[in-house]
Amino acid sequence: MALGPRLDLRQSQSLVMTPQLQQAIKLLALSNLELETYIADEIEKNPLLDTGDLSTEGQGDEAGDGGSDNTADLSPEPGTQGSDEILTSGPGEAESALDMEGDADQFSNNSLSESDGALDGGLGLNGSSASSSGAIGGEAPDFENMLVAETTLSEYLMEQAGAILSGVDLFIAQHLIDQIDECGYLQADLLELSHRLGVQLDDVYRVLTEVQTLEPVGVGARDLAECLALQAKEADRYDPAMARLIDNLDLLAKGALPQLKRICGVDDEDLRDMIAEIRAYDPKPGCKIGGGDVQAVVPDIFIAERGGKWIIEINSATLPKVLVNRTYYTELKNGAQDKASKDWLNDCLADASWLIKALDQRQRTIIKVATEIVKQQEKFFRDGVTHLRPLTLKNVADKIDMHESTVSRVTSNKYLSCSRGTFEMKYFFTSGIQSSTGGEAASAEAVKSHIKSLIDNEDPKKILSDDKLVVLLRAKGFDIARRTVAKYREALGLGSSVQRRRQKALEGRAA
Repeated sequence: MALGPRLDLRQSQSLVMTPQLQQAIKLLALSNLELETYIADEIEKNPLLDTGDLSTEGQGDEAGDGGSDNTADLSPEPGTQGSDEILTSGPGEAESALDMEGDADQFSNNSLSESDGALDGGLGLNGSSASSSGAIGGEAPDFENMLVAETTLSEYLMEQAGAILSGVDLFIAQHLIDQIDECGYLQADLLELSHRLGVQLDDVYRVLTEVQTLEPVGVGARDLAECLALQAKEADRYDPAMARLIDNLDLLAKGALPQLKRICGVDDEDLRDMIAEIRAYDPKPGCKIGGGDVQAVVPDIFIAERGGKWIIEINSATLPKVLVNRTYYTELKNGAQDKASKDWLNDCLADASWLIKALDQRQRTIIKVATEIVKQQEKFFRDGVTHLRPLTLKNVADKIDMHESTVSRVTSNKYLSCSRGTFEMKYFFTSGIQSSTGGEAASAEAVKSHIKSLIDNEDPKKILSDDKLVVLLRAKGFDIARRTVAKYREALGLGSSVQRRRQKALEGRAA
């Protein structure tokens, strides 16, 4: 058979990641605060995008804050696109869906307490598609710029060193202070430092002694024992017995009190006083100064119970209201003469319309997933963590007719606030422990809660071993192995029975 070139025409299907599809997928995974930054970047790139309040909508602008009605039912309406379909529709469809006149009533911003609609189904869940339409018109005060710059630990120490040192000593002190971490410990090799600076090692040790006299007490230490010793010296409690105790912190951690008494040459009462003294010292003195700003978790979803019904609302305070500026579009369209300018303007309009559509669908998808989580974990919201059920991403995806990867993106980096606190949405997806009685499986988090409760309430004279915990848990209906109990106990930061026995004995003697 002769070989030769030929042309064939074949037809095939493939999924193409268009820029719009990539954008929609990216928006799902962003938290509200990350989305705010993303929208700000898009507004800078697209002149047709703008932020505003509800009063501008009557002038022809289109709202795209992520939800068209705070009290809309989440169940799919006939003829509307599903949560996954929006990811495959093109920018032209998004533009046509938004190219309509919107009245002020359509974009109402009801508060959490005003939402009283309920989903069909016996749980009384409210599908309040609470969106970001409650953004404040105009720019809010920038409170971050009002904060006074906090003094760092390095700056605080240099101010003190400058008052007592000068010349070469101050030069050495500056390099030593630069090597002190945020906890106050010196992370430098003194011999290497002396070679690098070209000074005598004795001078480095002498300056370090001066640095260790600075506030806060204990700063500049090279290890925990030296840190505690510096604080004991400042309190005039560094006698030979205290020095031996600080030199044997490993024995103190093990609870070897008889051995410590022999080493320190003290009786029970003196040892108890010394231990209480050490506990009063700060093992991380540098954290008193600076330490950086603590970032509070901002919830993306609010859940509350009103009259036996669950109200689910998007946190609109962190989302700006996005509009398509039709007035500006008309002005630019009338001024555009060449084809390239008109094409660029049409692309900007299509991108802006698609972004608004994607934001709207993002909020609806988040509400839909959160609603199903509340349905599945209603006992948790009512009765606490011990009633948390096993739940997987696939369970939720099957219930709401979405892909599992979509649910994973929706629950990533997002937090849910309810009467029991603020939880990451991933928290509600846990593995299950089979029931010893053949009943419903229990969540791993619920089992951890029971283990912590048993250990917290154990008798100091009868410490519960892992085997005993297995017996008690099986009596509560949890079919769990000893190695699993040990794994959960370690995950909770709880020591073994031997470690807890020593700890409680130490606490009893120090009390």
